[in-house]
Amino acid sequence: MLVELTVDNYAVIESARIEFRDGLNLLTGETGSGKSIIVDALGLLYGGRASTDLIRSGADRARVSGIFEAPTTPVFRALMEQNGIELEEGELLVEREIQAGGKSRAFLGGRLVTTALLKEVAPHLGDIHGQHDQQELFSADTQLEMIDAYGGLSDAVSKVAKTYKDWRATCVELSELDRGEQESLRLADLWSFQARELEEAGLKPGEDETLEGERKILANVSRLEENASEAYQALYDAPASALVLLRQARRRLEELCRLDETLRPALDLLIPAEASVEESARELQHYLGKLEADPARLDTIESRLAALDKLKRKYGATIAEILAYFEDVKTKLSTVQTAGARREQLVIQRDKQATQYEAAAKQLTRMRREAAAGLEKQACQELAALAMEGTVFQVDFQAADWSAHGLDKVNFLVSANAGEEPKPIEKIASGGELSRLALALKTCLTSRTATPVKIRRTLVFDEVDAGIGGRTAETVGRRLKKLASTYQLLCVTHLPQIAGFADQHYLVQKKESKGRTVAVVAEITGDDRTQEIGRMLSGAKTTPEALKHAEQLIKLGR
Repeated sequence: MLVELTVDNYAVIESARIEFRDGLNLLTGETGSGKSIIVDALGLLYGGRASTDLIRSGADRARVSGIFEAPTTPVFRALMEQNGIELEEGELLVEREIQAGGKSRAFLGGRLVTTALLKEVAPHLGDIHGQHDQQELFSADTQLEMIDAYGGLSDAVSKVAKTYKDWRATCVELSELDRGEQESLRLADLWSFQARELEEAGLKPGEDETLEGERKILANVSRLEENASEAYQALYDAPASALVLLRQARRRLEELCRLDETLRPALDLLIPAEASVEESARELQHYLGKLEADPARLDTIESRLAALDKLKRKYGATIAEILAYFEDVKTKLSTVQTAGARREQLVIQRDKQATQYEAAAKQLTRMRREAAAGLEKQACQELAALAMEGTVFQVDFQAADWSAHGLDKVNFLVSANAGEEPKPIEKIASGGELSRLALALKTCLTSRTATPVKIRRTLVFDEVDAGIGGRTAETVGRRLKKLASTYQLLCVTHLPQIAGFADQHYLVQKKESKGRTVAVVAEITGDDRTQEIGRMLSGAKTTPEALKHAEQLIKLGR
């Protein structure tokens, strides 16, 4: 929903800030006052084409910004997250800037974006109908969605979408299985050889590190024995060993302490040192006792490490990597062995899902055709009430390829003149007819909802009243009022019968400021609104009768 629109240096608008609210927001004013410029400015925020011709004379840039109440749909939220756009307190700031040099910049949530993204976001925010600015009515997908919405077919559509998704997933798996089967069979012999080789190797995690340590010891027995013996002698066995010297020092300190207790801390530190040296000497003695050369064991270790190195060159840099490769090979062999059975299962599953999809899609097609028939009839009635008597509206169904949307492609056809062949709606030349067609279809969809739920989107109707008047204008006003109970509506009108139904009424006027013409926009209420509708009724001179009639129209529109 559009909360606020700010326009600066755009065409004849120097600066305008307009706050919009729920319901029917109407723009009125003299012909050429700039009402449609407001709509054009909003169109820029929806990704419309920017032109330097629209920059106000003397300004170096034009700027349009809009604050929208952000939709809460998962699709919109996902779109914002994908593009890194942050919402502030549930609102989205959309900005567009046109520079005199020809450059145009777009912003979402203060972040620079492409106009392509604006166009992608626009349908979530609103649509402009009239003056050939159709956002969604020409889209075949949107037309199909309208049929589904009119018929209340959401459950049937969801069923078709789920069935298609399941069928498609099975087809993809089957295709991948077939594509990889020939290559897998070719590699099966190699995998079998590798699996046997690795299984016979009997690898153990960390085995190479353990063997490397043992080999290092066996290869250096003489050196280890020599150094360990010398260390043992120095600590314990030599006449002047560390232990002998420590014991001598201890006895001297004990004698000193009998004379001077202040040396007791030195003695206390020496006692554990003596015990540590003695313990270290015992460990060296034990080590020397088990240290012996074993050439046969060294040969065995060397052979095992050589075998492990060979496996590492083939299957991985470490034993952990080799074991992981072994598991992968076993999985591949298992897959090859079970591929045939799995393929049979997938073929049966695919055929079953295809049958289910066809049944669900054909049922959806029948339901859509029934809904389309009802929409055709009601739309023609609505169009007749909107001064388009004799207009033919048809829904043309064509077969489509399998998709999550079913087997249907639809095209809305219209003939606005008797005797003419119905044609796609984009062939309609009149902007007013397009706007009224959009209004008729939106009214049909709204009438199918027992309890309308507020849809936070903005529908803009520019000159929906073109070529009508009198009772037809009143009918259009009632249709707009009804539609405004579900959507936020922004409508440009020249007819007082429609203006009387406004929830919010905005007057667009041209004034002179500093020798230049500027367009100003202001919300009007009370007597000001009565005066404006009176002007629309009587023209240049507002008569008392016109004012009285204006009051009646306002009462009628409440």
